[in-house]
Amino acid sequence: MILIKHITHLKNLLSSYKTKGLTIGFVPTMGALHQGHISLINASKASNPVTVCSIFVNPAQFNNPEDFDKYPITIEKDIAMLEGTGCDVLFLPSITEMYPPDDPVLVYDLGYLENLLEGKYRPGHFQGVCRIVDKLLNAVMPDTLYIGQKDYQQCLVIKKMIALKNYRLQVEISETMRESDGLAMSSRNLRLDAAARKKAVLIIESLRKIKGTIKEGDLTSITSRAIEHLNQQGFKVDYIQIANAADLQPITVWDGKQKAVLLVAAFIEEVRLIDNLLLN
Repeated sequence: MILIKHITHLKNLLSSYKTKGLTIGFVPTMGALHQGHISLINASKASNPVTVCSIFVNPAQFNNPEDFDKYPITIEKDIAMLEGTGCDVLFLPSITEMYPPDDPVLVYDLGYLENLLEGKYRPGHFQGVCRIVDKLLNAVMPDTLYIGQKDYQQCLVIKKMIALKNYRLQVEISETMRESDGLAMSSRNLRLDAAARKKAVLIIESLRKIKGTIKEGDLTSITSRAIEHLNQQGFKVDYIQIANAADLQPITVWDGKQKAVLLVAAFIEEVRLIDNLLLN
């Protein structure tokens, strides 16, 4: 695996691959890798001669500075995992490499997508996501981008940004990888102590209960009961929302046919976890 820290070096290397007609798959990450990330690497390797992974903890998408400071860093373990998968290139830039002095701050017209759910509770978050993904795509210019469904809203935001910037690439969204008890794999799970980790599984259990009991009609009571239950168990729930799977517009009355997704964000102690489940 080739480790590169500078955009110009990365572009030069990848240009040499492209002149040979080799397609490039790209997996952007913030490190603290787990099997969910590795599944994306494997998906890329199955379809592309060249797979690039980036590790960059992006300060622009953290609306809470303390959250940024506490984000888990496991770079040596990450490198070993990537080497084990046969990843071809690791891009490991510094903050000044990605955000040089006087770097212009672009504003992305994301519409209502950045003002609901995660956008409501983390103002500015998705602008920061778009800013770094735009920079990374410009540096890598991949044929296919691989991202995970756990960040469902982020997937829609990234696809919107790609359309706005006219990038010519495919976006492959992989199903959420889960621990044996159902908890969605996440780098943030490393911050959970034993008691919180055990309790965290209640999030997916609540989603699965909703999916198993949902019926046509008014959905307000089913989500409010789930919120109340998690709060009683020591969580601080930001939202549990049933939404249109295509555009995340809230669904309060359901006809049983409309494609829907159930989304949740909740704190257990000081760690904020998100998850989602397609309902049909």
